[in-house]
Parts: sequence; C-alpha cells; structure tokens
Amino acid sequence: MLKTLRADFSIIFDRDPAARNWLEVLFCYPGLQALVLHRLAHWLYVLGLPFIPRLISHIARFLTGIEIHPGATIGKSVFIDHGMGVVIGETAIVGDFALIYQGVTLGGTGKESGKRHPTVGENVVVGAGAKVLGNLLIGNNVRIGAGSVVLRDVPSDCTVVGIPGRIVYRSGVRVNPLEHGSLPDSEAAVIRSLVDRIESLEQQLKSLIPQPSASLTSVSDFHSAFSTLNQTSHVAVAEKNQLAVATACQLKDKAIQEFFDGTGI
Repeated sequence: MLKTLRADFSIIFDRDPAARNWLEVLFCYPGLQALVLHRLAHWLYVLGLPFIPRLISHIARFLTGIEIHPGATIGKSVFIDHGMGVVIGETAIVGDFALIYQGVTLGGTGKESGKRHPTVGENVVVGAGAKVLGNLLIGNNVRIGAGSVVLRDVPSDCTVVGIPGRIVYRSGVRVNPLEHGSLPDSEAAVIRSLVDRIESLEQQLKSLIPQPSASLTSVSDFHSAFSTLNQTSHVAVAEKNQLAVATACQLKDKAIQEFFDGTGI
C-alpha cells in the first residue's frame, strides 16, 4: 500500500503544473487525501469488516467532497484533480495512471445488480462533469470529453465527446493527457459537411432552371418559353433525383461516417 501511495503522490507533480512542493501537495490536494482514505477503507472492506469502511468513506466525502465507495478498485498513480463532486461506485475499477477531473461520476444505471459500474483502463482521462454509467468497459488511452455522457463500451485509443457520448477514433496518435482543450467537435464537423452539401445542391439546381427572357413580347413566345421551361423542369427533376441518389451514396465521408458509427446513435 505504501508503494501505491507513493506513486499517487509523485504523479501529481507530473500532471499538475501548480504543484510546487511536497507540503502543499500533502495538505492541500483533496484528490490525494481522498485516495489515502479510500485505500485504507478498501483494505478494511476486503477484510470483510462491517460499517467502518463506509464510515471512513463518509468522512472522506465530508472532508474532500469526493465520494468513493470502499468497494471500488483503484490502481496506482491515479490523480483526481480538484475532485469536488467526484463519485465512484462500489464495483467500479479504475486503471493505473488515470486522470479524473471534478464532477465526474463513475456510476450505475440503477437497473442492475452485481457488477454495475464502469471498468476504466490505464492512462484514461475523464473530463470535468463527465458521466460514465453502467457496467461499461473503457479501454486504455481513452479521453472522455468534459460534460460527456458515456453509455456504451469504448475501445482503446479513442476520444469520446457529446451527449450521448460519440466515439472519435484516434488510434496510433499519442495524446498528451493534459491537452484536454483540443478535443474534436464531431457534431460541428458533420453539420458543416451537411451544410456544404446543401449549398452545393442548391447551386446545381439553380443552374438547371433557365432565367426568364426580357424579350417575350407575344403570346406565342410566352407559350414557347413555357413549354421549354416545362421540359427543362422534367429534366431538372430527373437530374435532381439522380443527384439525391449520388449524394446519399456520398454520405460515407470520414467525418459523417465516424459520427454515425459513434456510440449513442
């Protein structure tokens, strides 16, 4: 346990540029204090001691604002940054080197018994206010954007954003865990792509409709122009349908496809 606590202490200097000295970290970092109390409570919980582990957990919640059930399993070098409002459920498992921000919930859905809380892999970043609910498996090197709500499993080396959480694949790209402000906005990318498609179709449709001539001075000229316009309209409708089919086939663009393949759809 002492080795794990030492790892929890030292990781703070790697993850938080505001950590200046050991005395400040020891007494002014509620995330570290909550982990110290949790590891004691978890040890007693595993021994089967009644009441005392929950009492320690409750005291830690009162002192730090972080609620960790004694049954939760937390790996080494875990950093809970600020931590106010963090809730970690009884059957949750948090892997090594995880970074958890304030307001995070690793909770259940209220509909299951047994293993009902998430399993979080190694080197995972969970952004402020994010909710991971249910017996989910979150892979290694995953980043969960601030405010996201994750309701399905997430494979390794991915980024999850949105409500409900949608996956943006970034396999093979090493990501600095502190670069949390550079998360991609998949919804904005898809909306921008669809708007561009609509504008392109409108321009094509305008090019198919002839402009009325100012030299129409007789009824015969008008009927002739109307007939031509009518024929052109039929051609335009046919071409419009063809364009619609072609556009539907083109919806496999990378940004749109990733959006549709994301969890929560």
